[in-house]
Amino acid sequence: MNNASYFVACDLGAESGRVMLGTLADGKLKLEEIHRFPNLPVWIGNSLRWDILGTFRELKAGLKMVAAMDLPVTSVSVDSWGVDYVWTGAGQPMLAPPYVYRDERVDAAFKSATARVSTDIIFEATGLQFLPFNTLYQLCSDVEHSPAMVGVAEQFLCIADYFNFLFSGVGRVEQSMASTTQVYDPRTRDWSSSLIDAFSLPARVFPEIVPSGTALGVITPAVSAETGLAPSVNVVATCSHDTGAAVAAVPASGGNDWAYLSSGTWSLIGVELPEPLIRPDVHAADFTNEGGYGGTTRFLKNVVGLWILQECRRTWEAEGNSFDYGTLTDLASQSPALVSLINPADARFVKPGGMPSKIEAFCRESGQPVPATTGAFVRCILESLALMYRLQLTLIESLTGRSIRKLHIVGGGSQSALLNQFSANATGREVLAGPVEGTAIGNILIQAITSGHLDSLESLRGCVAASFPVNRFSPEESDSWDDAFRRFETLR
Repeated sequence: MNNASYFVACDLGAESGRVMLGTLADGKLKLEEIHRFPNLPVWIGNSLRWDILGTFRELKAGLKMVAAMDLPVTSVSVDSWGVDYVWTGAGQPMLAPPYVYRDERVDAAFKSATARVSTDIIFEATGLQFLPFNTLYQLCSDVEHSPAMVGVAEQFLCIADYFNFLFSGVGRVEQSMASTTQVYDPRTRDWSSSLIDAFSLPARVFPEIVPSGTALGVITPAVSAETGLAPSVNVVATCSHDTGAAVAAVPASGGNDWAYLSSGTWSLIGVELPEPLIRPDVHAADFTNEGGYGGTTRFLKNVVGLWILQECRRTWEAEGNSFDYGTLTDLASQSPALVSLINPADARFVKPGGMPSKIEAFCRESGQPVPATTGAFVRCILESLALMYRLQLTLIESLTGRSIRKLHIVGGGSQSALLNQFSANATGREVLAGPVEGTAIGNILIQAITSGHLDSLESLRGCVAASFPVNRFSPEESDSWDDAFRRFETLR
């Protein structure tokens, strides 16, 4: 491909990481997985941490594989989940292994912080959904419990931004990622000085925020030497937040009658707006305003997603029953429909461990049959998620005044035809599923805009539509799903 351009996305998820090669030619993108590796937390004493050095080693291993292909790579960029971060300073690239947002420290920090400053004030300043593990509360915990470390820290960097820093030597936080911290003001597009002061956080540690698609500079000589990539390869802060990248890759065209669902460990469901909605009713509904590519707002609700199924699968595997996701889906499809439902937003389902027992307890407490088979557990989870999507779409229409006719599902969850069909049935809307690798695609094509190979978000989405198939699902069995939704509402 003489006219081809090459880009590398380092896509980090809560279960695995991937190094992906994107080849852009003739208005179409080809995506190739070069290296995949587990990305799992590690218990250190009584704390849950990310193996950040192991992840860095794996990313460089993937870049070395890319370099061995002897292609003229234009740039590289890292995306990841939000809220977690790494401290740098005192001449050290990392002051401590970063906490995992599921570590138990977040609960006490959240309670203490919201007792100190009201949620009304915090929401007015940030427009962000309240989750106990948001960066704000983790920072408060560090200031209280690790003052010596914070005292020598020069800055914190969110996970993807930290790896971009290791690759380029330039420490910045990209806007979509900053917007997930609950210390970011979406009106000024800068850190909230009022909250920094209110929580006695040291202003010096807050890095410069850069817009999505910012070129940080070329890779460091050390990274070039170790991986074999040319020293001219650029490092770009695309949308460092994985959902920001995934939403950019939604293959929608024109109009505002569509919503998106980034489906994976978490379910992030919402619409794209030109400006944030910061109102009391939005706060009451616990919606969030996060940054998107081109200064857009990702107006969404973040709810637990396939994490519940992932945790069940880990428990069953520990008990000696190993199932792949295809087998679990088959078992669910053979189980009776709409027997038992859970509220995925119940706090018990956020924490790791013992997930099947938690589902059993919820069903007993709500007077429902307890799932008796593996398939029944899986069906309960998937049907409940689909009904949660219906609830959130109803709220989105009410809050924005929009009429949603289509739901675009991107990410790993879009591979589940059963969940896609349940989502269409539950919401009464057409579901368009794909692309699966929305995050990596968005990451790569934002790099293409930065380098001048594409010229706009519209051309990016046109490229996605031309490059990847989309599967359509139409609503079925509306009466039974309407009945189920009425039951579901009583479980909230």
